[in-house]
Amino acid sequence: MSKSTKKMILKLKSGEVTIDLSPHLAPNHVERVMMLADEGFYNNCPFHRVIDQFMAQTGDGSNHNGTGGSSYPDLKQEFSDEPHVRGTVSMARAQNVDSANSQFFICYDKTPHLDRQYTVIGKVTSGMDYIDAVKKGTDHSGVVQDPDYIEEAWTITEDA
Repeated sequence: MSKSTKKMILKLKSGEVTIDLSPHLAPNHVERVMMLADEGFYNNCPFHRVIDQFMAQTGDGSNHNGTGGSSYPDLKQEFSDEPHVRGTVSMARAQNVDSANSQFFICYDKTPHLDRQYTVIGKVTSGMDYIDAVKKGTDHSGVVQDPDYIEEAWTITEDA
Protein backbone atom coordinates (compact mmCIF):
# COMPACT_ATOMS: atom_id res chain seq x y z
CA MET A 1 0.00 0.00 0.00
CA SER A 2 1.47 3.36 -1.00
CA LYS A 3 1.55 6.27 1.39
CA SER A 4 0.35 9.66 0.17
CA THR A 5 1.52 13.11 1.18
CA LYS A 6 -1.01 15.91 1.43
CA LYS A 7 0.19 19.45 0.73
CA MET A 8 -1.32 22.90 0.65
CA ILE A 9 0.22 25.52 -1.62
CA LEU A 10 -0.15 29.23 -0.85
CA LYS A 11 0.62 31.59 -3.73
CA LEU A 12 1.81 34.93 -2.36
CA LYS A 13 2.95 37.96 -4.35
CA SER A 14 6.56 37.00 -3.55
CA GLY A 15 6.31 33.27 -4.38
CA GLU A 16 4.79 29.94 -3.46
CA VAL A 17 4.76 28.43 0.03
CA THR A 18 4.45 24.64 0.36
CA ILE A 19 2.96 23.20 3.54
CA ASP A 20 3.20 19.47 4.22
CA LEU A 21 -0.05 18.68 6.01
CA SER A 22 -0.22 16.21 8.91
CA PRO A 23 -3.46 14.21 8.82
CA HIS A 24 -1.92 11.71 11.24
CA LEU A 25 -1.87 14.49 13.87
CA ALA A 26 -5.14 16.29 13.09
CA PRO A 27 -7.27 14.46 10.53
CA ASN A 28 -10.38 16.66 10.90
CA HIS A 29 -8.49 19.96 10.80
CA VAL A 30 -6.42 18.89 7.79
CA GLU A 31 -9.55 17.76 5.98
CA ARG A 32 -11.15 21.16 6.72
CA VAL A 33 -8.27 23.32 5.43
CA MET A 34 -7.92 21.15 2.33
CA MET A 35 -11.64 21.47 1.61
CA LEU A 36 -11.59 25.24 2.14
CA ALA A 37 -8.48 25.68 -0.03
CA ASP A 38 -10.02 23.64 -2.83
CA GLU A 39 -13.27 25.64 -2.56
CA GLY A 40 -11.31 28.89 -3.04
CA PHE A 41 -12.07 30.13 0.50
CA TYR A 42 -8.45 31.20 1.08
CA ASN A 43 -8.05 33.01 -2.25
CA ASN A 44 -7.42 36.75 -1.68
CA CYS A 45 -7.30 36.14 2.07
CA PRO A 46 -5.16 38.59 4.10
CA PHE A 47 -2.47 37.90 6.67
CA HIS A 48 -4.51 40.01 9.10
CA ARG A 49 -2.39 39.49 12.24
CA VAL A 50 1.39 39.25 11.99
CA ILE A 51 3.78 39.58 14.92
CA ASP A 52 7.49 39.69 14.16
CA GLN A 53 9.43 36.73 15.59
CA PHE A 54 6.14 35.06 16.60
CA MET A 55 3.63 34.19 13.87
CA ALA A 56 1.66 35.18 10.75
CA GLN A 57 -2.10 34.52 10.92
CA THR A 58 -4.50 34.19 8.01
CA GLY A 59 -7.54 32.18 6.99
CA ASP A 60 -10.45 34.55 7.57
CA GLY A 61 -11.90 34.19 4.09
CA SER A 62 -15.26 35.64 5.14
CA ASN A 63 -14.62 38.91 7.02
CA HIS A 64 -10.92 39.30 6.15
CA ASN A 65 -10.20 40.93 9.52
CA GLY A 66 -9.72 37.96 11.86
CA THR A 67 -13.27 37.87 13.21
CA GLY A 68 -14.73 35.34 10.79
CA GLY A 69 -14.65 31.72 9.80
CA SER A 70 -16.25 29.46 7.27
CA SER A 71 -19.89 28.40 7.09
CA TYR A 72 -18.87 25.00 8.50
CA PRO A 73 -19.12 24.20 12.22
CA ASP A 74 -16.16 24.72 14.53
CA LEU A 75 -13.88 21.74 15.11
CA LYS A 76 -13.06 19.85 18.30
CA GLN A 77 -9.39 20.27 19.23
CA GLU A 78 -6.87 17.67 18.06
CA PHE A 79 -3.91 18.64 20.23
CA SER A 80 -0.71 16.62 19.88
CA ASP A 81 2.83 16.55 21.22
CA GLU A 82 4.13 18.10 17.98
CA PRO A 83 6.12 21.19 19.00
CA HIS A 84 5.52 24.68 17.68
CA VAL A 85 8.80 25.56 15.96
CA ARG A 86 9.80 27.67 12.96
CA GLY A 87 7.49 26.77 10.07
CA THR A 88 4.84 24.99 12.15
CA VAL A 89 1.32 25.58 10.82
CA SER A 90 -1.37 25.49 13.49
CA MET A 91 -5.05 26.31 13.73
CA ALA A 92 -6.08 29.62 15.28
CA ARG A 93 -8.98 29.58 17.71
CA ALA A 94 -10.84 31.67 20.25
CA GLN A 95 -10.57 31.04 24.00
CA ASN A 96 -12.68 27.88 23.66
CA VAL A 97 -10.31 25.03 22.68
CA ASP A 98 -13.00 23.61 20.37
CA SER A 99 -13.44 26.81 18.31
CA ALA A 100 -10.97 26.35 15.43
CA ASN A 101 -12.70 26.81 12.07
CA SER A 102 -10.74 28.19 9.11
CA GLN A 103 -7.97 30.43 10.42
CA PHE A 104 -4.41 29.23 10.82
CA PHE A 105 -1.02 30.66 11.67
CA ILE A 106 2.59 29.96 10.72
CA CYS A 107 5.25 30.22 13.43
CA TYR A 108 8.35 32.33 12.83
CA ASP A 109 10.26 30.77 15.71
CA LYS A 110 10.07 28.20 18.50
CA THR A 111 6.95 28.95 20.58
CA PRO A 112 6.68 26.27 23.30
CA HIS A 113 3.88 28.10 25.15
CA LEU A 114 1.59 27.06 22.25
CA ASP A 115 2.44 23.36 22.51
CA ARG A 116 -0.57 21.15 23.34
CA GLN A 117 -2.75 24.30 23.30
CA TYR A 118 -3.31 24.63 19.54
CA THR A 119 -3.89 22.01 16.84
CA VAL A 120 -0.83 21.53 14.63
CA ILE A 121 -1.83 20.77 11.03
CA GLY A 122 1.51 20.82 9.21
CA LYS A 123 4.84 22.44 8.49
CA VAL A 124 6.18 24.78 5.83
CA THR A 125 8.65 22.78 3.73
CA SER A 126 9.48 25.46 1.16
CA GLY A 127 8.91 29.19 0.84
CA MET A 128 9.36 30.13 4.50
CA ASP A 129 11.35 33.14 3.29
CA TYR A 130 8.13 34.37 1.65
CA ILE A 131 6.32 34.08 5.00
CA ASP A 132 9.22 35.97 6.61
CA ALA A 133 8.59 38.79 4.11
CA VAL A 134 4.86 39.13 4.91
CA LYS A 135 4.02 42.64 6.14
CA LYS A 136 4.05 42.81 9.95
CA GLY A 137 1.61 44.51 12.27
CA THR A 138 2.79 47.69 13.95
CA ASP A 139 1.45 47.24 17.49
CA HIS A 140 1.44 44.51 20.16
CA SER A 141 -1.72 42.91 18.72
CA GLY A 142 -0.10 42.41 15.32
CA VAL A 143 -3.06 43.82 13.37
CA VAL A 144 -1.80 44.68 9.89
CA GLN A 145 -2.89 47.78 7.98
CA ASP A 146 -2.95 47.16 4.21
CA PRO A 147 -1.92 43.49 4.67
CA ASP A 148 -0.30 41.04 2.28
CA TYR A 149 -2.62 38.36 0.89
CA ILE A 150 -2.78 34.74 -0.11
CA GLU A 151 -3.45 35.25 -3.81
CA GLU A 152 -4.50 31.64 -4.27
CA ALA A 153 -4.44 28.41 -2.26
CA TRP A 154 -4.84 24.82 -3.40
CA THR A 155 -3.99 21.31 -2.29
CA ILE A 156 -2.24 18.37 -3.85
CA THR A 157 -1.89 14.74 -2.83
CA GLU A 158 1.30 12.98 -3.91
CA ASP A 159 1.69 9.22 -3.80
CA ALA A 160 4.94 8.08 -2.24
